[in-house]
Amino acid sequence: MITRLKMAMAATLVLFVTGCGDDVGKVSLGLFTTKDVIIDAKQDPKIPGVTCHISRIEANLDFADPSDMGISCRQTGPITPADMAKIDMGKHGEVVFTESLSILFKSLKVRRIYDAQNQTLLYLSYSTKETNGSHKHALSTVPLYGSQAWVDPALTVGTKNN
Repeated sequence: MITRLKMAMAATLVLFVTGCGDDVGKVSLGLFTTKDVIIDAKQDPKIPGVTCHISRIEANLDFADPSDMGISCRQTGPITPADMAKIDMGKHGEVVFTESLSILFKSLKVRRIYDAQNQTLLYLSYSTKETNGSHKHALSTVPLYGSQAWVDPALTVGTKNN
């Protein structure tokens, strides 16, 4: 019992610490609820020219934190070929953000996947806990067009045949 209490206290502390610093907005859902919509800004650690804004419900004094979230990622600075060389180009991509959402081991993850054919970064946010038979998720894309990392397809057509 004491171990569970210690784990709950540690999880609460982690929630408190990880919730600091990234909040850019907070909207109350009403006078008679303890739930708020929190908006966080997170910069991609390997591609600093991309910022993702993630909205989610924060349920103070409530152990059942909803899994719904929204995500919008945009180019907010340069994206270079050197940045692109650092990322996982595989179909599964890589997790770039993780945030604990409740003491019941539910977390929000954001995974970056590169769509090479369309030269687009995909940011998939998802909950690790199943809710009503499915895992909640949302998707945002950042096209490389107009960035330093964009490769003109017309220039690469001739090089593939050689």
